[in-house]
This record gives sequence, structure tokens and C-alpha cells, in this order.
Amino acid sequence: MNETKKPNKQGRIRAESELKIITAAQEEFILQGYGGATVQSIADRSGLPKANILYYFKNKENIYHAVLERTLNMWDQAIGDIDPEHGPKVAIEKFIAAKVKISFEHPGASKIYAMEIIQGAQHLKEFTRTYQRQWVREKAKLFQQWIDNGEMKNVDPVNLIFLIWSSTQHYADFETQILQIMNRADYEEDDISHVTQFLTDIILRGCGLID
Repeated sequence: MNETKKPNKQGRIRAESELKIITAAQEEFILQGYGGATVQSIADRSGLPKANILYYFKNKENIYHAVLERTLNMWDQAIGDIDPEHGPKVAIEKFIAAKVKISFEHPGASKIYAMEIIQGAQHLKEFTRTYQRQWVREKAKLFQQWIDNGEMKNVDPVNLIFLIWSSTQHYADFETQILQIMNRADYEEDDISHVTQFLTDIILRGCGLID
């Protein structure tokens, strides 16, 4: 009986340790950049021995890939389910709401992705060329079908996707600037709903989906 529980416990410990490492690594990469962060600094921030870090991830590059993969999986789970049956209004509402929620609740994930892209996407080139390009093409095709059916205004589908990405991620990537301008120490509880409603209203109006 103990033998059947042991693998589950080991799996839980491993998952908890990896999450702790990835969370610490994300902060280090944001503060120091990929070149400045070290396995030792990640270990210090995570509170785990350096040997434990290397046991799970082997080297700094693997840790970085794990950080990026966590971000991409988070986004994919949140916005990957846009369906033709939703119609353009519901699809855009869900898309915006999911991206705003991630930006406010997981700003570090957006920041690390933005830094990677700004630095030339050396670790994401294959992802950008394959999965992400295909995702945009599929969603743009879906928006174009709604346009052709007269269900929404004739807007550029690809630039619509870029607009939603940029406007929602702004609240994560430029968090410091926004808080300084608004003279705040942190975001407030109702900011997610306020920003979601604001962006949804503006974008739906631009697409001719509400008056």
C-alpha cells in the first residue's frame, strides 16, 4: 500500500520543486536578463540547493525553455478555444477577458515573453515560425469567415489579433509605467474587470459588433 502512494508523493514533490524553480527563474531572467542570470542566483532565489536545480533541469538554457513553455501553455489554454460556433462577439469577449486576466495575475509570464521577442526570439524562433504562425492564420481565417458572412465589419483579421495582444499585454509589460502614472503601488481588485470592459467595448465597437 505504501508503494502505491510513494510515486504520487514523489511526483508531487517534483512538481512543486519544478514550479518553485521556474517561478524563481522567471524573476531572475526578468531582472538580470538571460545573460545575467545564473543557476546559482536562481537557486538562491528559489531557496533550493544548486544541485537540486541541475538535477531537474541540467542547465540554465533548459530552465529558460521551461519558463517560456509555461507562459506559452498558459496562453494557449486561455485563448486556444475560439470556436466558429461562438460567433465573433463572444469569441472576442473571451479572447480579451482571458488575456487581461493573465496579464494582471501573471505579469511576469508576459514580461519574460516580451523580453525574449525584443531580443530576437532566439529561443522561440521555431515556435513563432510553426505553432504561433499557424495559430494566427487559423484565427484570422475564422474572423475572415465571419466578415464574409456579414457578421462583423470588414477589418484586417491579423491586425485585429495584434491589437488584442498588444492592448491586453500592455498592462503586464508596462506595469511599472502604468502604476507610476496612476500614482499607485499596485493594481487594485476591480482593475481586471474595468480594463476588460473598456477594451472589449472599444474593440467590439470598432468591429461593428455593438452600437
